[in-house]
Amino acid sequence: MKKLAQFIVGVKKEMGKVRWPNRKEMVKYSTATIVFILIFALFFVASDALLGAIVKVF
Repeated sequence: MKKLAQFIVGVKKEMGKVRWPNRKEMVKYSTATIVFILIFALFFVASDALLGAIVKVF
């Protein structure tokens, strides 16, 4: 039980050292993430459609 308590104290101490992003940074990071996800999704949809069309031809 003592080890568990030490672990929890250690976690609490480390979480105090974390630099959390502010609202402006969070919006910027979230927007960048969504844009990259959309770009990759469009790439894979286009690749799938192209490969599907090639397979249909043969």
